[in-house]
Amino acid sequence: MQPKKYTAKTIKDAIALVKEDIGAGAVILDTRKLPVEYGSPVGMNGLLFEVTAVSGQETEHSEIFPMEKSYFPGSIRSELMSIKEMLYLLNKSGSIWGQVKMDPAVISLYGLLIRKGIDESFVQQFLEKSGAFKDDGCNGPDRLRVRTFKEILKVIKIRNPFKANNKKQVIASFFGPTGVGKTTTIAKLTANLCLHQKKRVGLISIDNYRVAAMEQLKTYARILGIPCFPAFNEKDMRFALSRLKEKDVILIDTAGRSHYDTDHINELITLLGSDIPVERHLVLSVATNETEMEAAAKNFGRLGFQSYVFTKLDEARSRGVIINQIMKMKAPISFVANGQRVPEDIAAASKIGILRLLFEC
Repeated sequence: MQPKKYTAKTIKDAIALVKEDIGAGAVILDTRKLPVEYGSPVGMNGLLFEVTAVSGQETEHSEIFPMEKSYFPGSIRSELMSIKEMLYLLNKSGSIWGQVKMDPAVISLYGLLIRKGIDESFVQQFLEKSGAFKDDGCNGPDRLRVRTFKEILKVIKIRNPFKANNKKQVIASFFGPTGVGKTTTIAKLTANLCLHQKKRVGLISIDNYRVAAMEQLKTYARILGIPCFPAFNEKDMRFALSRLKEKDVILIDTAGRSHYDTDHINELITLLGSDIPVERHLVLSVATNETEMEAAAKNFGRLGFQSYVFTKLDEARSRGVIINQIMKMKAPISFVANGQRVPEDIAAASKIGILRLLFEC
């Protein structure tokens, strides 16, 4: 079935025609305003509304998508909106939504951001700042999209603790809830620092709860020919740091424990010490329940982390939780990881890179 166009006085009426003709499983490909000269009867403000739709089953066929749209940074697949999603937006109440219902470009972009997992309140903020609710004739889909993406870019802060030209020793610890991939993340960073930046690296493990984690780190250390020390208390930590004082970078792996385990967090505070110049980085899995992610950031926030490391992007499709987290508890992003391969599946964060990650799936 080829895409079909439906015209009515209002967006809601056009959607009703789609639902009646194709069914509730239809997918919206495009929505737009038509000046009155394109047809009659006249709709609100001398406009008609046109909706282009296709059967939901048809969206699996490649001929519907002969090429990706040029809109940065996503493809046409990320534009698609179901009848259910469209009706949800059209049934919203409030003064802002009265304006949204008159602008198909805003409806489409709003739906896209929501589907990518960005919290509704933040979506509204981005759209407001981009001028989406101003009736100034500047809300063509391309221009609105670019302005909105620029607003999102403004809230993304980046920090790289291991800059290639950094001449000072960097001591960095990584902590977070159980199962977020801290040890694997450290292995990836170690390999990249050794092989690509030619840094002299040393490892310390203060994970005295999981023997397997210590052995995993030791294995990576042996492969790369670098030292790895255990540290079960403050004395061990100071000894390990003294043995690694000639290294350019020292990476500290910590035990993965519940973010509700206050005793464990207190142990970390003691082990890392207030007089040791240790950078602190919170590792969070994007596949985690968003409520738990927020709780983890709040509870581990007692350690005063300098950046987020977001992992397991390959296990999540709604990556807007990254934006939600940095909006709720502001901190820059240092690295993102999207798989288990060492050292390939990690990258230093960049603003454009984060934006692409949000919309690439």
